[in-house]
Amino acid sequence: MSVAKHIEVSARSTESFEAAIAEGVAKAGESVHGITQAWVKDMTVRVEDGAVSAYEVDLKVTFLVD
Repeated sequence: MSVAKHIEVSARSTESFEAAIAEGVAKAGESVHGITQAWVKDMTVRVEDGAVSAYEVDLKVTFLVD
């Protein structure tokens, strides 16, 4: 039997949503192991002077509990 836990992570990138997702999962992986999936709960952009300056994501990260 497996037991999983969820944590919520927010991440930001100046490059793209994909880069923000990858950064969020990688950073979460530094403190938890056994990540099996990540669900993108929300995606937003920061706008400065009429242009997109950053891409932000809120993730729900699932990992297996030992």
